[in-house]
Amino acid sequence: MIIAIDGPAGTGKSTIASMLAEKLNITFLNSGGFYRAFTIAILDAGIDYSDEEKTVEFCKKQNLEYTKESHFILNETDVTAHLHDDRVAKNVAQVSAIVPLRHLVNDLMRTITKSLDIVCEGRDMTTVVFPNADVKVFLDASAEVRAKRRFDQGVSDMTLEEIKESIEKRDEIDRNKKEGALKIAPDALYIDTSTLTIDNVCAIILKQIS
Repeated sequence: MIIAIDGPAGTGKSTIASMLAEKLNITFLNSGGFYRAFTIAILDAGIDYSDEEKTVEFCKKQNLEYTKESHFILNETDVTAHLHDDRVAKNVAQVSAIVPLRHLVNDLMRTITKSLDIVCEGRDMTTVVFPNADVKVFLDASAEVRAKRRFDQGVSDMTLEEIKESIEKRDEIDRNKKEGALKIAPDALYIDTSTLTIDNVCAIILKQIS
């Protein structure tokens, strides 16, 4: 079974997908983590990602593994705790907009799902990566709400206004990607999470599954 969840940054996709995976006893696949892990590798190596060909060739040479515990192992180092560092947040949208790199990540994810039931989340899970998913969901929330959630996590050195501006910039990039743009699949369940708790959202999705 594949449950695919899309939506902009800060809508609770990762938390909700992880909770659903636990309740259903299946694997949580964090698609954004693949791009964030590659972004870490690119930044550490000083690669200029505006050179798309060089960037993709570099990423192909990286050893990126995904564990059943939803950890990302980059060249034998667990980078999971650094996926949401500010430097990654500021660069991942541009990295993930590179079309050949999206193909590389999509192939990695599809390979994983051949042997596992999964809950996956990202920007184009329901439209590009898994268009035939058993359940499709699109989570949304206002930029103000999403910025406040990020700010309250206490993991960023940015001000609330700076986080909001970063989110709005990310949204603009995601909606206008040449491939894998953020959009709502016609057959996806749309949920505005602005005034809902994580438990509320999970209950709505679980009801859809049953």
